[in-house]
Amino acid sequence: MTSSFRSRPELVAAVCGLFLFCWGLVHLDFWSRHAIVDWPTYERYGEAILHHGLVPYRDFGVEYPPGALAVFILPAAFGDYAAAFAWQMAACGVVLVAVVAAMRIEAAVYVALAPVLAGSLILSRFDLWPALLTVAALAALLRERHRLGWGLLGVAVAAKLWPFVIVPLALAWSYRAGRSRAALVGAAVAAAAFVPFAIVAPQGLWESLRGQASRPLQIESLGASFFTVFGHPRVITTHGSQNLAGHGGIGVVFALLQLATLVGLWLAFARGPTTSTRLLRYSAAAVCAFVAFGKVLSPQFLLWLIPLVPLVRGRRGLTATALLTTALILTQVWFPDRYFDYVNSFYDAAVVLARNITLVALLAVLVWPDRVASRL
Repeated sequence: MTSSFRSRPELVAAVCGLFLFCWGLVHLDFWSRHAIVDWPTYERYGEAILHHGLVPYRDFGVEYPPGALAVFILPAAFGDYAAAFAWQMAACGVVLVAVVAAMRIEAAVYVALAPVLAGSLILSRFDLWPALLTVAALAALLRERHRLGWGLLGVAVAAKLWPFVIVPLALAWSYRAGRSRAALVGAAVAAAAFVPFAIVAPQGLWESLRGQASRPLQIESLGASFFTVFGHPRVITTHGSQNLAGHGGIGVVFALLQLATLVGLWLAFARGPTTSTRLLRYSAAAVCAFVAFGKVLSPQFLLWLIPLVPLVRGRRGLTATALLTTALILTQVWFPDRYFDYVNSFYDAAVVLARNITLVALLAVLVWPDRVASRL
């Protein structure tokens, strides 16, 4: 593994510069003229905490876990919240590129293109924060720095929950290295984020977690996209998103499919050799399964995959990266410019379904047996 962590500083600096250049490009009218932003919600949280002294979960509802609060509060100290938040995410992106470059410089080049691949949504979502923490955790684990890796993974889970899908893989990795007790660091870090709010605002924290788990079938999810292509479902707005009414059973089916796929991936990794290549591949696959089969599939979820998929090596990695790129391009066909056309009349429904099927194909490439994948 040592050689894979050698990248010349000037190359890393150049790739970070490429990211900032692409970050600047998405401010152009081509990407930003119809932007759908989330930062006003973050601003409301940050202002309530920093300027009004309110306690999240107790004095006002928060739909995100406690580890996200830090990136909501800091921009509230500046006059222009949107600009401060965007710069904060740009900093996360630069550090993310540097971390990926330390693992594989070619993958870092792809991550540097993330702004143009994802579009304007990257400016106003905080998903680069948990993505950075997750990739940094994997980098630390691969360097056999288990305590650091678990600490970062604990913060990542506290920031947006989804990195939990990597926890069983990390457990197997640390257990095989005789460092399973390092997982206690991650548990302690996550507890430090959740427990204080569980004490002062148990009901509010529970409602936040329950609200995420109880969300209905969101209109862009795989399950919903079949109905929007082949039927005429009724759309309702709840939980801060547009969802299909009366399809709770389908949502349960996909939740079970998601869980079964994840358990299968965890067991398959634990039963095979614990190599760095497999850890990165199964991490990408676990996150892809979580995204592809979830009841909710917001466009920013693809940001989670951008730093993971190109770390997969060989022809499999090239094929997987091509599929991810296809999914990102298909997403920009309708989001954000024609998102509400899709909501109101199911315009571009076939494109949404094609994007979702592409993500399933990406998962298949990532999990396909090595003897078959070698021929891809």
